[in-house]
Amino acid sequence: MEGISRRKAIRIGGQTVGLAALGGLVGGTTAGCAPASGPGGAASGKPAPADLDPLELTRAMVRFDTSHNGEGGVTVPHAEMLRAKFAAIGAETEIIPTPKPDNAHFIARIKGAGAPGGPKPLLLLCHSDVVTVERERWSVDPYAAEVRDGWVYGRGTLDMKGTNAAFLAALFRHVNEGARFDRDIIFLSDCDEEAGTHGTRWLAEGHWDKIDAGSVITEGGWILTRADGVTPMLAAVTVQDKSSVNLELVAQGTTTHSSHPMPDAAIIRLDRAIARLSDYQPGVNITPLARPYFEALASATDNPSLASALRVMLGATDQGERNRAGDLAVQLSSYPWLHNALMRHVITQVIQQAGYRTNVMPGSATAIMNLRLMPGGQPIGAVMDEMRGVLGGDNQLTLRVSSRGAGTQTPEQLVAAAEKRLVVAPAPTDTDVFRALEKGLKETFAGVPVTSSPFEAGTSAGPWRDRGIPVYGLYPYPVDNDTLTRMHGNDERIRIDALHQATTLMYRVFANFRLP
Repeated sequence: MEGISRRKAIRIGGQTVGLAALGGLVGGTTAGCAPASGPGGAASGKPAPADLDPLELTRAMVRFDTSHNGEGGVTVPHAEMLRAKFAAIGAETEIIPTPKPDNAHFIARIKGAGAPGGPKPLLLLCHSDVVTVERERWSVDPYAAEVRDGWVYGRGTLDMKGTNAAFLAALFRHVNEGARFDRDIIFLSDCDEEAGTHGTRWLAEGHWDKIDAGSVITEGGWILTRADGVTPMLAAVTVQDKSSVNLELVAQGTTTHSSHPMPDAAIIRLDRAIARLSDYQPGVNITPLARPYFEALASATDNPSLASALRVMLGATDQGERNRAGDLAVQLSSYPWLHNALMRHVITQVIQQAGYRTNVMPGSATAIMNLRLMPGGQPIGAVMDEMRGVLGGDNQLTLRVSSRGAGTQTPEQLVAAAEKRLVVAPAPTDTDVFRALEKGLKETFAGVPVTSSPFEAGTSAGPWRDRGIPVYGLYPYPVDNDTLTRMHGNDERIRIDALHQATTLMYRVFANFRLP
C-alpha cells in the first residue's frame, strides 16, 4: 500500500495536519489514541460542547471539500478532524490511507462493556466524500455551510454529512452521560463511496477484522413529510439497495467536413434514439421487497386518489392495469420520482459524448445511461431487449453494457455481478437493530407508520451484505420532495430543526444498546 509523503502529511488540501498525527498517517494507526481504561472498558473523557450539536458538526464536515468525480477526494483532513473528536473521548481510532494520495478511511471504535460473548459490534457506516458541484448554479458557496432562514446549505448536508453529524452527536450525548454499551460501536467514515476504486470493498479486502460487525446502520430510507413539508407522514428503513449497471448507446454515421451536413449524422441519429427511449420505462413490478412500503404509503397518505391508485396497483393481476395504476400513482404523489424508482427499474441519461473539431461532422456519438435495478425485478437482458425494440431495427445503433469506470471488469462480469445482486436476500426485520430503529422512529414521530423498504439508490454496504450481515438504511431527518431532489443537485440543504430531530431519533436508537 502506497504511503503518504511527509510533505503531503504536513499540508494536505490547503489544510495543516499536525505533526503528532504524521506517524499515524504513515503507519495507518493514529498515535496516542489507545482506548481509555474506563469502567468495563467504556470510553472515558467528555466530548466538546460543539460535538453535541448536529448543526455545528454538519457545518464542520461540509467545510472540508471532499468532492471528486470517481478519482477519490481529499479526505485525510476530514478524517483528522474526526480523529480528534473521537480521541477526546478515549475511543480507539485509525486512519487507513488508500493508494490515492490524500485519501483515507477513518475508523473509530467505542468499546462495549457487555459480557464476553455478547452481541457483535454495531457499525455506523458513513461516507466522507461527496459528488462535485456545478458551482455557477449554486446561490451559496457549496463548502461554506451557510445558515439561512432555518436551513443549512452545502454539498453533503443531505448526503450524507448531515446524517453523519446526527449519528455522531447522538452517540456523543450517550458518552457525555457516562453510558456503557452492550457491544462495540464502530464509526466508519469511508472514502470513495461516490464511485472510486478504494471504497469499502478495497477496505474489506485488507482490513476486514477492523470493520467486522453484527449489524450495520447507514444511509437509505426517508422520513417523508406531508404537504406542509414539516409534519412527518411515513418513515422507511431500507433493507436492500437497488443496484445499477451503465449502458452505452453508440450511433454511427458519415464522417465528413462540417460544410457538408448530411442526414445520417451520428449526433442526430443519437439524439433521435434518445428521444424515443425517453418515452420508455420498464414495467411496474411490485416486488415482495417493495410491497410493504406501498401498502404503508396507501394507509399513510391523506390523498384519497393516491391511496386508491396505489391499492389498484397492488391488487392488479394484469401488467397493463398495473402500469396504468402505477403511472397514475406517480402523477398523484408528492414524491413522484422517488416512488417511480421504488416500483420499477429506471433508466437515466447521464453522459453524452460526440465530436472533436468544429469543422468535422463526427462519425460516432455515444450516450451513457444508468440502469437502476430493483431487487427481484426482471433481468438486465430483458430490459435491454425491450429498449432495442423501442429503438427499432437501425443497424447503425448499438446498445451494450458499458465498462467505463469499472476498472478491469468486463461487461459480462458487470452483468453477472448485477444479476447476483438482484437475488440477494434483504436484511431481516426481526433483529434487535431493526426493532431499535422502529422503536426510535415511533417514539420520535408519534403516530407515523414505519415500514421496511428498498433503497432507490446504492450504498457502500456491499461487503457486509455479501457476508450476510444485516444492513439497515435511514436518513434520519424528515424531508420534503424539494429537499430530496437536491440530493447530488444544486443548493443542497437540510432543515436545522430536522437535524435536531434526527439526533433525538438516533439518541433513542442507541439507547437500546446502553447498559443500566
